[in-house]
Amino acid sequence: MRLIAFNFTKLNIERLKDSVDNLKFNTKIDISSIESLKSDFIKVKDEALKINFVYSVNYDPDFAKLELAGTIILSVEPRIAREVLKGWKDKQIIEDFRIFLFNVILRKANIKALEMEEELGLPSHIPLPSLSKENLQEKKE
Repeated sequence: MRLIAFNFTKLNIERLKDSVDNLKFNTKIDISSIESLKSDFIKVKDEALKINFVYSVNYDPDFAKLELAGTIILSVEPRIAREVLKGWKDKQIIEDFRIFLFNVILRKANIKALEMEEELGLPSHIPLPSLSKENLQEKKE
């Protein structure tokens, strides 16, 4: 499998309250469609799949909402493409394909989400690395 294109089609973030205690983050990925795509940009033996998705983060209790929608185009082997399209008829995604797909979405969407959170002054939905005095002392020893 190879990523050919990744495009956001919707970027939406909204702050609902000024402050909140005990903030919790709920992240969700929804795949809205998977379809075959005819393309001259891929190798002759591979097939292209077009996937539409929605990535959302809810900041509970009703503090903020973030929603990113987009389209991914992947180059896949014909056998895998047939399996994926067959499974999608029942809204099922084969595990190896799902893992690859979700990792692509998480890699791209998390970066965009962090950028948007920074713009709105929201806390990060994922922990970022940070230094502490204790960590620095452990490294010296």
